[in-house]
Amino acid sequence: MTLIDGYLTGNRNRHAEGAGAGQRSEAFSALFDPTTFRHIERLGIGPGWRCWEVGAGGTSVVSWLAKRVGPTGRVLATDTDISWHTSAARTPVEVRMHDVGADAPPGGGFDLVHARLVLARVPDRELALRSMIRALRPGGRLLIEEADPALQPLPCPDEHGPAEQLANRLRGALLTQRGADLAYGRGLPRLLRAAGLRQVEADAYFPLASPACAALEAAMVQQSRAALTAAGLATEADITDHLANIAAQPMDLATAPLISAWGRKA
Repeated sequence: MTLIDGYLTGNRNRHAEGAGAGQRSEAFSALFDPTTFRHIERLGIGPGWRCWEVGAGGTSVVSWLAKRVGPTGRVLATDTDISWHTSAARTPVEVRMHDVGADAPPGGGFDLVHARLVLARVPDRELALRSMIRALRPGGRLLIEEADPALQPLPCPDEHGPAEQLANRLRGALLTQRGADLAYGRGLPRLLRAAGLRQVEADAYFPLASPACAALEAAMVQQSRAALTAAGLATEADITDHLANIAAQPMDLATAPLISAWGRKA
């Protein structure tokens, strides 16, 4: 995992990353679950649906899907690390270890396939996208959600003081490092159309000044502390000051926009 992967995204290598991964996962859920659920409801989810949650990484979306599809439906949750699943396992949920960028897609003809903050870090994204579409039944829906840090890279868009300047400087240093595709999200509508999906639409959600934004920023900076200092991107004093600013000041922190794109299989 590169430094930028660990800073911007979230659910992999949970054992290696320690408590910070759990804090980030909770912050991601607080920030993005409402918009994810809104999109899935718009796609018409109901009892009996068969759903594949790709790169689940946690329980919140999986549990919500299970309630919507009911006992006659099916929810398959896959990830390369399924250590989280013991507290999430419930009918009709099946949890399976699976790498969407390398393994064959599961069978079953899904009504919905959903992946959030997954594809930008997959080496063979084209293969992963084809795999998810292949798993859909005719008329099934695909929902892909990815951040676009290059579209809005600042944790403090309203840079009006030293605390905000420090936050933006640290983020700018991180974005110079190689890692995930920072502009992948904006291309999702084009990619879904090119893959043959119909009725493709997309929107963007840009959280700002939410307590979850501050929690996410603190968790990610704390978790990246050793890598930041080792790479010479920040000093210990920089990071200590930034974390203190987050805790003490009403900073209007933001995250990268989440681009949601969806379409229907012909």
